[in-house]
Amino acid sequence: MKARIIAYYLPQYHPIPENDRYWGKGFTEWRNVGKAKPLFRGHSQPRVPADLGYYDLRLPEVREEQAELAKEAGIEGFCYWHYWFGNGKQLLEMPFNEVLCTGKPDFPFCLGWANHHWTNKTWTVGGTFQKDSMIMEQTYPGMEEHKMHFYALLPAFKDHRYITVDGKLLFVIFRPLDIPNSKEFIKLWNELAIKEGLKGFHFVGVESSLGFFSNSGDKRFYMGKDVTMRIFQRVLDSGYDAINSRGMNLAHIRYDSMFKYYLKKFCKKAFKWQGTIKYDFEKVSKLLFTEEDKCNNVYPTIIPNWDRTPRNGKNAIVWYHNSPEYFKEEVKIALNMIKDKPKEHKILFLMSWNEWGEGNYMEPDIEFGKGYIKALREVIKE
Repeated sequence: MKARIIAYYLPQYHPIPENDRYWGKGFTEWRNVGKAKPLFRGHSQPRVPADLGYYDLRLPEVREEQAELAKEAGIEGFCYWHYWFGNGKQLLEMPFNEVLCTGKPDFPFCLGWANHHWTNKTWTVGGTFQKDSMIMEQTYPGMEEHKMHFYALLPAFKDHRYITVDGKLLFVIFRPLDIPNSKEFIKLWNELAIKEGLKGFHFVGVESSLGFFSNSGDKRFYMGKDVTMRIFQRVLDSGYDAINSRGMNLAHIRYDSMFKYYLKKFCKKAFKWQGTIKYDFEKVSKLLFTEEDKCNNVYPTIIPNWDRTPRNGKNAIVWYHNSPEYFKEEVKIALNMIKDKPKEHKILFLMSWNEWGEGNYMEPDIEFGKGYIKALREVIKE
């Protein structure tokens, strides 16, 4: 086996009252996707879905076809983003609940806790420079809340489709250091899992592989040697079993030079500079990986493309000149990073299956059809 490819899945494409309230009746991110405009010569916008159309995730036929396409690509399963804000409040839970209750599609899955606030920037075009308006605050009321959270998800954990690593349930946390007393949270969930006849959890924290600032919780500025490993170690020391390393910041720094990269960020923040930051996909996609990605407890991320124009308009970061062939070269590099790992740990996270608002998707579009699906399948089989 070359790789266990697990694709992040956004369960957003159906109306919910909270989105209706802030963005209008019937809102899904398809509204932003369809309105996106090209910002420069050769910029491919808007992105138009092909085989699945502008789908609604309330339809079981859509979820079935997504799974069939993912199987065709050689993907092991979906990691559904899960939104739990505290005091039992969830959002966007309907698609996964339908998958769980109906048993369809019969396709492996795990869950990723997207433990971040929802503000007016979450789906809004141009939201980068707007004043925050809180839609749903992420809270951590305490250990009883963590227990409630576990038991709410127990039917999923006991489902035969749930993805495991070394027999333990794979559970991803987007901002791992934001959880107060994370060691106690992890200890509690492992104890509850064993009590319920399960083998415990394999907790994975998402973390940036460089960029000097940690992805979450840790506000310290990192300098000197071994920056990436020190950032990763902070997460591991907080009780997590592994890291899902995100190489975008690293790739942008390598592409730009550190001075130019941070100058752009400073200008945007300090002077409200509005402008598109562009990276050539052919080059930037080869710069995503670091030596630490070879560690058995570090799982790299592969990215089919990135273009936040639907969400950020002219203030977007855009990877342009993308193609399935360049994606194949990126995946080959990633496969080389994991080739010597134990079978269970040959994990690559794919970001993402269907983040159309970030131009970050594998699903067929009218430009490339199934090109990215075929590219992934081919490179896995080569």
